[in-house]
Amino acid sequence: MGAVMLQGTGSDVGKSVLVAGLCRLLTDRGLRVRPFKAQNMSNNAAVCADGGEIGRAQALQAMACRVPPTTDMNPVLLKPQSDRTSQLVVGGRVAGVMAAGDYRRRRPELLAEVLAAYRRLSGEADIVVVEGAGSPAEINLRAGDIANMGFARAAGVPVVLAGDIDRGGVIAALVGTQAVIDRADAAMIRGFVVNKFRGDPALFEDGRAEIVARTGWRDIGLVPWLPDAARLPAEDAVALGRGGEAGDGPLIAVPMLSRIANFDDFDALAHDPAVRLRMIPPGRPLPGDASLVILPGTKATIADLAFLREQGWDIDLAAHVRRGGQVMGICGGYQMLGTGIADPDGIEGPAGQVAGLGLLPIDTVIAGAKTTRPVTGTLADGAAFAGYEIHAGVTTVAPGTPPLLHFADGTPDGAVARDGQIAGCYVHGLFDAPAARAGLLARIGARSDPLDRRDAIDAALDGVARALETALDIDALLDIAGEAL
Repeated sequence: MGAVMLQGTGSDVGKSVLVAGLCRLLTDRGLRVRPFKAQNMSNNAAVCADGGEIGRAQALQAMACRVPPTTDMNPVLLKPQSDRTSQLVVGGRVAGVMAAGDYRRRRPELLAEVLAAYRRLSGEADIVVVEGAGSPAEINLRAGDIANMGFARAAGVPVVLAGDIDRGGVIAALVGTQAVIDRADAAMIRGFVVNKFRGDPALFEDGRAEIVARTGWRDIGLVPWLPDAARLPAEDAVALGRGGEAGDGPLIAVPMLSRIANFDDFDALAHDPAVRLRMIPPGRPLPGDASLVILPGTKATIADLAFLREQGWDIDLAAHVRRGGQVMGICGGYQMLGTGIADPDGIEGPAGQVAGLGLLPIDTVIAGAKTTRPVTGTLADGAAFAGYEIHAGVTTVAPGTPPLLHFADGTPDGAVARDGQIAGCYVHGLFDAPAARAGLLARIGARSDPLDRRDAIDAALDGVARALETALDIDALLDIAGEAL
């Protein structure tokens, strides 16, 4: 059957959701489908069964295919940890930290890794749905590219280009992409999709015809605004500041750290009507009426602890604790709650040691191999959870301190202090399972929704797939996929 690559006229045009929806749609047609993204840049990562890391979007797309995620689905992952450096993950494993210029020089050698992963994935699929990164129109980044046209041409995968009409200028974005890219790159594009349309589709018929006339590409369809997309995990932190508080009840505040990571931890709370979740952007204080403040994960704990203090959030947090408010830390946020954090080898940034917030009797040293693994276990009240660890560092808990949870093998994790007022652990995904979420939210007097987050995501994927079945010319898309080498 082959492969098709969905590229975009820019970032955040909806490529990840479209690929996920197509994966579910084609899987429901009885095809063996696999998602693929050659190079991703995100601090929102997922852990595969073998402990390897991939982008969260590819894990979602694997779920859409009803298969477990594997590292071949995202062979190169960049995890920004400063404005100029990123951790490089290749084949699911950390391969170093490098500056942007260094990475650009290394991209050609990484293409072999990318193509090998793609070929392995193709061998187990009827069709591979490939997601691009950013836009091929970023021609200043074309040399050595492995994420868009560089991959498409090397692998012989035809391209469908998606544009976002909601942001405006979609005709110029689609036609302009063809105008600025190399002719051989433009020849890889076989069709286009207009995404995020609101209103009567008939109003854009002339626009679609104009795009066809100017580009010669096949019109694959006009995708309406997809309400179900809001129920799916977001890959990019840019989405965190959007939307209001959908729930009712006690307020939960989460400060948006500069290198916030794995922020889909809070999706289940955002959709739980028993609570109000508020993401607090830089420059704004933590709300005084919050019942619970959660410090999230971060790619650079010491740097983001300094950022937290720059915002005055440490002062807000101290006042919150004095008022009797509860605090929870996850992963990097858990480390921040301790008495000290040391990074002697400069793993996450400049080497150094800083004082923590002093709310938990723990100390952390960022050293040794990175921990990445799926985990299961129970909270202190016996509620079951399933999640994952993805962190650097070893945390020492003061003797006699109660743990927040136990893994299935009986090993404790986390710490609880001040009769349960302060708590933290390394596990991501705690709020997804209804029993664990109910137990944690009961601490602030909230009666949680019993819906399992995975069930909600699965239903949303079905909804997106149904919408794409109606909106897109799937037969044309399959014809294009059949052209793959």
